[in-house]
Amino acid sequence: MNKTLAKDTAHKTASRTISKAAVIGSGVMGSGIAAHLANAGIPCLLLDVVPKSLSPEDEKAGLSLADPKFRNKLAAKAIAALPKSSSAPLYAADFVERITPGNIEDHFHLLKDVDWIIEVVTEKLDIKKSILKQIEGVVKEGTIVSTNTSGISVNAMVEDCSEHFRRNFIGTHFFNPPRHMKLLEIIPGFDTDPQITAFMADFCSRRLGKGVVLAKDTPNFISNRIGTYGLLVTLHEMKENNYTVEEVDAATGPVLGRPKSATFRTLDLVGIDTFVHVAQNVFGSVPDGPEKDIFAVPDVLNELVAKGWIGEKGGQGFYKKVKGEEGSKILSLDLSTMDYNPSAKVRSASIEAAKAVKGSKKKIKAFLTTNDRYSELAWNVLKQVLIYSAEKLGEIADSIEDIDNAMKWGFNWELGPFETWDLIGLPESVQRMEAEGLVVPTWVKEWIAAGNKSFYEQKDGAVLHFYKGAYKEVETQPERISLQSLKAQNKIIRHNSGANLIDLGDDVACLEFTSPNNAIGADILVMIQQSAEEVRNNYRGLVIANEGRNFCVGANLMLMLMEAQSGDWDEVDDIIRLFQGSMMKLKGLEKPVVAAPHRMTLGGGVEACLPADRIIFSAESYFGLVETGVGLIPAGGGCKELALMTSDRYPNPDSDLQPELNRIFEMIAMAKTSTSGHEALRMYGRRHDSVVMNQDFRIYEAKQAVLEMERAGYQPKISGKARVAGRDGRAVLQVGALGLKNSGYISDHDYLIAKKLAHILTGGDVAPGTLVSEQYLLDLEREAFLSLLGEVKTQQRMQHMLSKGKPLRN
Repeated sequence: MNKTLAKDTAHKTASRTISKAAVIGSGVMGSGIAAHLANAGIPCLLLDVVPKSLSPEDEKAGLSLADPKFRNKLAAKAIAALPKSSSAPLYAADFVERITPGNIEDHFHLLKDVDWIIEVVTEKLDIKKSILKQIEGVVKEGTIVSTNTSGISVNAMVEDCSEHFRRNFIGTHFFNPPRHMKLLEIIPGFDTDPQITAFMADFCSRRLGKGVVLAKDTPNFISNRIGTYGLLVTLHEMKENNYTVEEVDAATGPVLGRPKSATFRTLDLVGIDTFVHVAQNVFGSVPDGPEKDIFAVPDVLNELVAKGWIGEKGGQGFYKKVKGEEGSKILSLDLSTMDYNPSAKVRSASIEAAKAVKGSKKKIKAFLTTNDRYSELAWNVLKQVLIYSAEKLGEIADSIEDIDNAMKWGFNWELGPFETWDLIGLPESVQRMEAEGLVVPTWVKEWIAAGNKSFYEQKDGAVLHFYKGAYKEVETQPERISLQSLKAQNKIIRHNSGANLIDLGDDVACLEFTSPNNAIGADILVMIQQSAEEVRNNYRGLVIANEGRNFCVGANLMLMLMEAQSGDWDEVDDIIRLFQGSMMKLKGLEKPVVAAPHRMTLGGGVEACLPADRIIFSAESYFGLVETGVGLIPAGGGCKELALMTSDRYPNPDSDLQPELNRIFEMIAMAKTSTSGHEALRMYGRRHDSVVMNQDFRIYEAKQAVLEMERAGYQPKISGKARVAGRDGRAVLQVGALGLKNSGYISDHDYLIAKKLAHILTGGDVAPGTLVSEQYLLDLEREAFLSLLGEVKTQQRMQHMLSKGKPLRN
């Protein structure tokens, strides 16, 4: 979000807040937006129309046309479906209680009590104009009204409304599903008060966790305008040079820095009918010429829509999943015959070159510089998208950063168009484009002629970008701490092959994992120990965080399997002791430690967080001890920490530990993973743990927590003892597991794992109520881990996970 807007907000709208909202329209988008408002702790009113007539179900239930249950039916049905939805729009199922159903006939007057009204009705201008005119009649002074639209003119919607209403009106284009898609395009109208624009950009970033870009009121705004253009260009190129569906997807997916869904899987997911509607919106809004020609919907798309082959929601599209005797298989559409055939694997020198390197930037360069049929396809599409993005600068957005972010956050591209242009070489690629007959925008050529070789540049630790003919510093909110930027400023204190220790400023250090998938190996464990010593001597505290795709997928499974298969048990024992000792170093550090996990945080990743004084979860945190899935148990202190937490929660010697032990046992034995940071807080959280909505603020919030604890006179934790349930509690857990085995729900090997897990969590073969040390519990973990690692079935599970990426039940 623009830094200037944030400053304006702080000075001019400090007193403004949104404590209650309303959403008009309870369809997929409307209910999804209401759910995300509920995720952010904002009570929300969800209104829809009153059904025209009673259904047979209504009559059977004895409802009448005047019954509130009937009149609120559409909104109530949408709300009831939220906790069950496969897209998981809610962070926690009970957040649904923050949404109140109603209808626009009986409850429109309630809009005067809210601070933000979001219109999410049918994508038709006349309907939107009508509902906004009705809202104007009841809205209170100062209420912000916004429209959620994927491309209809924001100004046209309110042309019949008063100037006062237009000052408080703005476009807020959420992407679907609202919880999971980071992008939010904010579109001010001609008369929108700049303070409203500034406030909404700041509020939606901080409170809703969105990546906000400012778009102009043009057809389809930024992301859909460029994304739709790119997909249509791809279709034209495909037809021109006879590529298959699989070939196009192979050349326009991860090898080009795009999602695995690439082109045609993306269309199937979005809905081909939806895509056609979006394309037609631009076609009908731009003047005749080359751009309009591109946005003319290809005949094949119209044919698919006519057949009802509109993608996943229609059961088939460019791909079709069929079940046979040998299981499910994927068929792809042959566009020349309109028949489905088994999908063919695509291989080529350029694709293999991309696969051979790590990191999106290296993949893209390797792919495009290895000349063959597929890199040629990608280049022919890419060059047109880059030029189009440059042509639209100033029309759809003023900033190349907003265009790049819109494509990264809205279409999940790894790099935006201008970032990609820099990667492939700006002067060289422009020369090639012109040699191939393309017309490059004048401003791009003038920029190069002025001696510039890229749109972005790093200088004195700051990132600069092209803005209206000159370099301008990329402006960020103070809560966004970039480890990448700090590393560019030589702020690395220590480093090795698997981790860095980075100076965050204010004498706070950050431990960053950098190994493949951030998996924990000996290099990370050594850096943990070195970091603890460095912080102890020279810093106020430690943050554990990184900017990888995921925080940590666990320990290095391949290493463990290789050691086990070679029979080097002393080496395995040493690794486990190093792991446990490193976690104890973190826990015993005399300075505050705060972990800030995000997304997948599994196994050893969880164990690296539990010793911290506080955990600040990203709202999107998938947090869980999942070792049983590969036939093992947590041995880096995970079981020990949960046993200690159980004891601490029930300090009275007469308290019954069993119910909490049952919960923890089931959680670990079933390898349960949270579906959000809020659920992780309920599963694992301690009193001071918290959740941050905007993932980009995690490191800042963790740093502030370190400083807060240090200023308050931090007292290091004293190694404690746990009161355990002993052999009686172990018997309860094992009897439950035996029942599952006898009923066929778990295998013999699952039962063996469960018995060992029960032994650890209850303190082993001791009397109920016995106090045991942390080291005692760590020894139980290590013994169980070593014995399970020696089991053939465990090694089979590990091998299956490494090769197939999913658990084996044996």
